[in-house]
Amino acid sequence: MRYKALALQLTCQTVNACQNRGEADAVMSETLDRIEKQTAASIAFVGKDVKLVVLPEYFLTGFPMGETIEAWKAKASLDIGGAQYDRMGTMAQKLGIYLSGNVYENDPHFPALYFQTSFIIGPNGDVVLRYRRLNSMFAPTPHDVWDKYLDVYGYEAVFPVAKTEIGNLACVASEEILYPEIARCLAMRGAEIICHSSSEVASNLLTQKNVAKLARAIENMAYVVSANSAGMAGTPIPFASTDGASKIINYDGLVLGEAGYGESMVANATIDLPALRAHRQRPAMSNFLARQRFELYADSYAKHHFYPVNSLADKKPDRTHFVQTQVETIKKLSELGVVS
Repeated sequence: MRYKALALQLTCQTVNACQNRGEADAVMSETLDRIEKQTAASIAFVGKDVKLVVLPEYFLTGFPMGETIEAWKAKASLDIGGAQYDRMGTMAQKLGIYLSGNVYENDPHFPALYFQTSFIIGPNGDVVLRYRRLNSMFAPTPHDVWDKYLDVYGYEAVFPVAKTEIGNLACVASEEILYPEIARCLAMRGAEIICHSSSEVASNLLTQKNVAKLARAIENMAYVVSANSAGMAGTPIPFASTDGASKIINYDGLVLGEAGYGESMVANATIDLPALRAHRQRPAMSNFLARQRFELYADSYAKHHFYPVNSLADKKPDRTHFVQTQVETIKKLSELGVVS
């Protein structure tokens, strides 16, 4: 199957200035109105063979700027199966697409927390994949409540891959493109197309994330569909700080389409599943999946522990916790001689 994927570069209208959930819901509703129109118009222009649309990171809300975890959870985190998900499900169904994005999300099993969640909604309107960000500087992650998270969801839910008629889809959130283990664990489970919702400082230079996107595509023999913001409105941060360079990269690390600055549908390209699958079946030095020898590394991973697991298992979440935990981790690594 061959089809078009679109990394839709859109402005993020933040909810930081909203005083309550009602005001934030109104902003999110207006954002979804705009996105549906922009997505429909983009598909009409690019072609009806667009089957996958990826939206930027936290496209509905922006990120917390001074709000406590409790306040952000109340104001900006979505409920599973709530109004925003229903609306996006209707949009995906109406347009006949797989729709991927990234939001802050509540979880009834962890009532004091929220998780940053990347999702994929199918053309039937249902959520077919839900991935919780595993590495975050200032937000809770499943690793912070690891034992309970595994009890609730099991290990396979940590690295979900949705096997669909348009390929095996997976998500990587934002800066997690810099962590090769995450994309590798998804590739181990068959991921062919990595949906990457981001909100990053873009540049024509080889930024860290630009390098990482190429590397993750090459080493995992996968497509990367990376959607960046087209600026963030409603915060003191200069508007265009996170703007540009949404792109689609193929399994050889070739950039097939890339947006400039501003809202844009330019980052679209053909996903050639037969070619990708033939590439993975071909004996060659470039078949990096078939040449993996994971036993070489398993012992090192099993014996080394850096950032502590379950760090929020018995603590009330607080923003200062994350920086302090990193400070303590660096100290431990210094004492062990890992860093000097």
